[in-house]
Amino acid sequence: MADLARIPEEHYTYTEYKQWQLDEGERYELIEGEPHMMSAPNDQHQAISLELSRQFANFLRGKPCKLRVAPYDVRLFYEEDESDDTVVQPDLSVICEQSKLGEEGCRGAPDMVIEILSPSNSNLEMFRKVNLYMSAGVREYWVVDGATKTVFVYIFEGEGCRLFRHTAEKPLEAGILPGLAINLADVFAQ
Repeated sequence: MADLARIPEEHYTYTEYKQWQLDEGERYELIEGEPHMMSAPNDQHQAISLELSRQFANFLRGKPCKLRVAPYDVRLFYEEDESDDTVVQPDLSVICEQSKLGEEGCRGAPDMVIEILSPSNSNLEMFRKVNLYMSAGVREYWVVDGATKTVFVYIFEGEGCRLFRHTAEKPLEAGILPGLAINLADVFAQ
């Protein structure tokens, strides 16, 4: 386990985050300066992630937007001096602005974020991250619930948000990627 006690600050920045000595397989997100340990994804989570990644990657091949999958650091409120205090690792990120792709990860808000729920992360993803992603400038946020075979899609527009609920009955069209229709029946097939 990471020895966070060696870092005296109670409010961490990206500078400290990247210096943490983590054990193999250990992952943390840094949300508004506070570390949050992430548990390993279960089998259902992995299967959903793999199928979503396949469908997105096939669609995005040859297009300017890029797909990135966890573990991949997203510095939502990027500061060049590394004083930013929020680093998340969404399951999938779609980044359309090439200048945001850095060696260390995404520098700023991706255009689209997809989180797959697990028993250990559902409350954090469903409530705290909606506001976090909206304030960072993410345009579209999906929360995928394998237990109920449902996808909640948040479309952020200025200060507002529209929420849609989708099931596997018909393909899910991505709002920011015209022409992409995700086959949810395949996503939720086990």
